[in-house]
Amino acid sequence: MYQSILLAVDGSNHSIRAAREAIKVAAFNKESKLTVVYVADHNNAKTEVLHSNSTEELDLARRKRLQPIEEALATNGVDYVVKILHGTPGPAIVEFANDGDFDMLIIGSRGLNALQEMVLGSVSHKVIKRVDCPVLVVK
Repeated sequence: MYQSILLAVDGSNHSIRAAREAIKVAAFNKESKLTVVYVADHNNAKTEVLHSNSTEELDLARRKRLQPIEEALATNGVDYVVKILHGTPGPAIVEFANDGDFDMLIIGSRGLNALQEMVLGSVSHKVIKRVDCPVLVVK
């Protein structure tokens, strides 16, 4: 079954739903190890840096976004680690997933309609097209 699971999150409600599904998948195998990956988006990094007083404060703010996800994982006894990456979310997740030995990637989706996705693009859509392991997209 799925032993090494990658959960891509951004702290949104969509990623919290994805975390709930990751908990269900991990429950099938008590030896499952979950890696939670959060990408500090370069497009938002300048704003975040300008509004924080220190690197520690910036790291704390990022970890705070992950707190509901970490609480859910811990409450359900899921073995997990958190990795914070820097870059553009889609390519950073794909590179991390393809460089790792993951059995599955779980990611939330905002549920854009066809026009929105065509104009804006979708991180989950970009990841699905380029990642080498199976992907579960949670809406």
